Amino acid sequence: MPRRKSKKILIYFLLFISLGTLSHNDFYENNLIRLNQIIITGLDEKNNNDLVNRLDYIKLNNLFFLEKTKIIEIINTNPLIEKYSVFINYPSTLNIKIEKTKFLAKVNKDGKSFFLGSNGKLIESFQIRNDLPSIYGDFNNENFFNLKKIIDESDISYEQIKNLFFFKTGRWDIETHEGLLIKLPKNRVEKSIKLLIDFLDQNKEKKLNLVDLRQYNQIVINE
Repeated sequence: MPRRKSKKILIYFLLFISLGTLSHNDFYENNLIRLNQIIITGLDEKNNNDLVNRLDYIKLNNLFFLEKTKIIEIINTNPLIEKYSVFINYPSTLNIKIEKTKFLAKVNKDGKSFFLGSNGKLIESFQIRNDLPSIYGDFNNENFFNLKKIIDESDISYEQIKNLFFFKTGRWDIETHEGLLIKLPKNRVEKSIKLLIDFLDQNKEKKLNLVDLRQYNQIVINE
C-alpha cells in the first residue's frame, strides 16, 4: 500500500511540474482557449448558417481577445433578429442564442414587399400573410409604434385591422376586415378611440361604413 501511494504522489508531482513550466504567454496562446466552434440558434437553418459563415473569420482566435464590436455589427446586419445573447462555453465554443422579431405589418417600398418587424426593421417579404395589416403612406417607426401602442392598450383588436393609412398631416385612417373605415385625428387619439369603442358598443345593430373622429368630441358616421 505505501508503495502504491508513493507512485501516485510521484505522478501528481510530475503533472504539477509540467503545468508549472507553462508561461503566461503559453497559456494564452494554447489551443485550449482558442475558438473552434460557433453555434447559433433561434432563426431558420439558412439564416443561422449565414451568420456562422460570416463569423467564421474569428475561429482560432483567442476567446479572451475576440472583437466584440465587430461580432455585434455582423449579428445586427440580420433584420430578423429582435434580441440575442452571446455566451462563451469554455474551452472553445461561442454560443449565440437569438430571438426572432415578430412580423407586425406589410409595407411596400420602392416596388418591393416587406414585413415590418417588432424590432423596427424592414424584412424583405417572399410570402403571403393575410393576417397582417398593410401600411400605406410615408410613415416612420415612431408614427407606427405610437399608434400600435394605443391600439394594444384599447379594446380594439389589432388582428381586426386590414389596412393602415398614414397622411402627411400626421394622422391615421384604420380600415377593418369588416369594411369599416375609421378616420382618426392627429391628436387625442386615445380619447377618440375610447369614444369610438363606446359608440360601437351602443350601436351594434348598425352596419357602418365610416366613422370620422377628426372633430373634437364628435362622431360623424356613414351607414
